[in-house]
Amino acid sequence: MRIASRLLSSVAFAVLASGCTSFYEIPIETPIHPKLDVSPFQRVFIVGFITGGTEDVDANLETVRLLRSQLRTKSSLKVIDADVLPLAEIAAEQRQAEPDPSTATTDSGSPGTNGRQEPVRIKDEKELEGYEHIFANVEFWKKLGEEYQNPLIVTGTVFFSPMSRSAYVQREQEVYDPLGRRRVIPTRTYMERKGFFLKPKFVFIDGRTGTLLYSETFREDILYNAQNNTPALSSYFELMDRLIPSFLSTLSSQKIRGTRILLK
Repeated sequence: MRIASRLLSSVAFAVLASGCTSFYEIPIETPIHPKLDVSPFQRVFIVGFITGGTEDVDANLETVRLLRSQLRTKSSLKVIDADVLPLAEIAAEQRQAEPDPSTATTDSGSPGTNGRQEPVRIKDEKELEGYEHIFANVEFWKKLGEEYQNPLIVTGTVFFSPMSRSAYVQREQEVYDPLGRRRVIPTRTYMERKGFFLKPKFVFIDGRTGTLLYSETFREDILYNAQNNTPALSSYFELMDRLIPSFLSTLSSQKIRGTRILLK
């Protein structure tokens, strides 16, 4: 009897205590340290990107504009405003000038342009890889860095292309029984979906030495119903919005916001 009485008393106390417990949700911030040490630099120069895929979006120009805008407000580095380099054309010229690509210069002294104006059209990812040799051209990047007071140089590749995929999609369908009562049931429908995928590779180069410091590749895609005519530019910005936090975390400390539950 004494054991049973003590057990009942313990249960009663636990119920009473739980009834008096208050739950508090408090916001917290978790800092994420940058992947790259940018302390040696005061400036950042986003020079341009080798791009491929659809021609409906100028991915070189749009990517440079977007990243410069983000860094102006979310980085301590001073963003250099300068003309966007036609990097694919420069890489093509350097390849033609091998084995000494660093000697290619323009009449005005800018490295590797030679006054070339013909645009390079890159249709697939394999072809895009053939232009990446430019990132290993130490002399080219060192000379460019000297012109802009030895900044951190940001460059890379951007492949943005249409895609399509057929798959089963779950949808909700309204049905009514003989008495007219409405009910929603899930159904699976085989549908063709169209959209875009974005695959950027961000390359970070030391403008003082021309050497590659770090690179990282991402991929995002988005699909719509086949009847949806979403503009390519809108899809590009939507996909870039997903990648911007990862790009910024390379250069500056970021904070992840969340909540924690406390009991009192």
